[in-house]
Amino acid sequence: MFLTILLVALLLLLALLVVVAIQPSTFRVSRSTDIAAPPDVVFAEVNDLHRWEAWSPWARIDPASRTTYAGAESGEGAIMSWAGSDKVGEGRMTIVESQPGRLIRLRLEFIKPFQATNMAEFTFEQAVDGTSVTWSVSGERNFVFKAMGLLINCNKMMGSQFDKGLVQLKTVAETRISVK
Repeated sequence: MFLTILLVALLLLLALLVVVAIQPSTFRVSRSTDIAAPPDVVFAEVNDLHRWEAWSPWARIDPASRTTYAGAESGEGAIMSWAGSDKVGEGRMTIVESQPGRLIRLRLEFIKPFQATNMAEFTFEQAVDGTSVTWSVSGERNFVFKAMGLLINCNKMMGSQFDKGLVQLKTVAETRISVK
């Protein structure tokens, strides 16, 4: 009887390991919105990391987190590092590509609560009444992250933060053009 229970438990464990192993090894989360402001105005809000405090959803999660800046003032080579509570963790992002009014690509390096390096991207396209903005993040998923993906819907969790950030970015950019 004990041997049968042990054998069933091992088979279940093996099945779980196989299910985790066959999960996709990459991920991508993407959200879009339209903003009633020209692409250059929206682009400027994202291209200058100092401006992220006004619209980033993570700035609101932990207002006490410490943020430092290095490298270029904005655009390619600009760096922002943060350290905060467990909710925002610790890490650094660097703008690695900046095409005015079109594209911003960032390298995200997470240190705490877990280590990972991902790529984020903002694209800006002229729309009928302003700008269509897409915010995405992609990266590799190791075995642990594949297993976590069975329990946590990262697309839904991260996507909801992107949605909040895009709403706030919309407010900031549209307010900026109405003040001019």
